[in-house]
Amino acid sequence: MTSVPCMPVTAAQGQLLLTVDSLLNMGIANNLQLRAATIQQRMAQQRSKAARKALLPEVQVGVQAGYLGQPTVFERGLAGAMHPKSPNWQQSYAVDITQPLYHGGRLRTAIKQSDIEHSIAALQTADSEADVKLELLRQYLTLFSYYKQRDVLQRNIEESEIRLKDIRKMKEEGLITNNDVLRSELQLTNDRLALTEAENSIALASMQLDILLGIDESLLIVPDTTLLERTTTLTDYEACVNDAYENNTKMQIARQQTALARNETQAARNEYLPQVSLYAGNTLARPITRTMADQFSNSWNIGVTVSYSLSSLYKNRDNVGERRSNELFYQNEEERLEQSLRMAIRQAYLDHTEAIDRVKALTLSVRQARENYRIVQNRYLSQLAILTDLLDANSVLLTAELELTVARVTVIYTYYELLNACGRL
Repeated sequence: MTSVPCMPVTAAQGQLLLTVDSLLNMGIANNLQLRAATIQQRMAQQRSKAARKALLPEVQVGVQAGYLGQPTVFERGLAGAMHPKSPNWQQSYAVDITQPLYHGGRLRTAIKQSDIEHSIAALQTADSEADVKLELLRQYLTLFSYYKQRDVLQRNIEESEIRLKDIRKMKEEGLITNNDVLRSELQLTNDRLALTEAENSIALASMQLDILLGIDESLLIVPDTTLLERTTTLTDYEACVNDAYENNTKMQIARQQTALARNETQAARNEYLPQVSLYAGNTLARPITRTMADQFSNSWNIGVTVSYSLSSLYKNRDNVGERRSNELFYQNEEERLEQSLRMAIRQAYLDHTEAIDRVKALTLSVRQARENYRIVQNRYLSQLAILTDLLDANSVLLTAELELTVARVTVIYTYYELLNACGRL
């Protein structure tokens, strides 16, 4: 679609001139659904950072202080109890460090899982944003259509008033009966009622859009009048399908969910592997427990711990099978989504081409209806046609113009639908 210079948003006398670009920016900034999606994305990012910190060493610092009770020493069995002299207070200061060296890939898969979940959250935010954009455009184009219908009705009313003036003049000259005047007045009344309904539709659609944008509901939104001047560039169908496979957010989410399921399968298999960690510690304590001497003693240690869960050999098998089945399920979902996406692209592509063809056909119909109305009007003024023929010609022209207005707006909306399906909205 060719770019159109962005018109500034202006408010005057309770009206707000709103371009498409401003509409999307304001709608995205004030949408509560997108705010919630953004919060979830931030939470996923924080979980990803937390998962990486599991690679860092675990450091514990401990301090212990307390009253040491009087010890009792038995020299012969439980007889001959003695109470040697001992200090009354004890203290202990310890630092322990544990560094994971190899946990059977558990830490790596945990980090990968958090990264995939973060990617899914970001894609879900983008998907919600695309849905919000499409809904905003639908509301905006509906409002635009109402404005165009109002313009057509106003123009038709002006022509009806001129026609009624001519008919009254012909009545005064005795060329027609009062019945033609009454029927013309009735037609004008119906046109004015249709105009009132169009204005009410404008007010209601504008209020609904105000609510979506989070602005004053009393503001009457005025759409960009250059919207229909935008040209749409229709690419090849297969190119649209390829774009959708690569860029459609729902397709990308499906791929990430399959990758997440595959990672969970690997995490379950990692339970069969051992864990190796490096540990080191230092302890400063008093009194010396062996001699009860009131002195500080410092000791340190360093080594490697290796652990292996033998129970995983018979407990983990079903868990691995379940994770593998879950992975196959998401692979199936991804393939089903590809099929659905291809059908959706075909439908959107046909809807857009059909809308373009409809505009071409209705443009010709409007020209023909105008020419027909001009001919019937001249015949009526020459007393060669009756008023019913003239009103029918006017009704045909009005219907054709209204249908053309709707068709032009439909071309724009179906193009945005196609962009959304292709993941380019």
